[in-house]
Amino acid sequence: MENKILEKSAEMFLNLGFKSVTMDDIATELGISKKTLYKYYSNKASLVDAATQSVQQAIDNTILYIKEQNYNAIEEEFAVKAIFKEMFKNAKTSPMYQLKKYYPETYARLMDREVCMFKDCNADNLTKGIEQGLYRKGIKKDLIGNFYFTLIFGIFENDIYGQEMHELMELEYEVLEYHVRAIATEKGIEELEKQLKIINQNR
Repeated sequence: MENKILEKSAEMFLNLGFKSVTMDDIATELGISKKTLYKYYSNKASLVDAATQSVQQAIDNTILYIKEQNYNAIEEEFAVKAIFKEMFKNAKTSPMYQLKKYYPETYARLMDREVCMFKDCNADNLTKGIEQGLYRKGIKKDLIGNFYFTLIFGIFENDIYGQEMHELMELEYEVLEYHVRAIATEKGIEELEKQLKIINQNR
């Protein structure tokens, strides 16, 4: 039952918003009493925390799976973006922005974990890209990783870009293109253009 609660709660929080979904809504959707729900989670904040961890774990597992495939470094980045786009396709507004605003403690814990995962994955991707001749040799990997992280997460936790999730996901692709163009070799630019052509055909 707990797994069902987490799965349904995560889906509702992502699609409808952390603030607007109530414990009543979740219990009704699951066809259980609020008493049963509270047996597992004493309050909404604890459920938000658990659901957020569950979603993050699912994302991390998927990214690790993608990294095990034989993609080149640039293909890999676009494959990861595709996963995020699919996962958040029904979300109306940015979950990150809502978490930061309404559940700052959960947000802080999420970011602590996410920073480590993002930076490890990005460092691996940069190393792979250099080895494959797609990224320039001699780039400052730590600095580039920090730039990329700041740009990506800045989109989702700042209302300067608006809060429509569809638009934010499109901006993610703009940031990815910006990131790759900044570090790519000629060979890398060719691969980037190829990936951009693919996603433009699928839009």
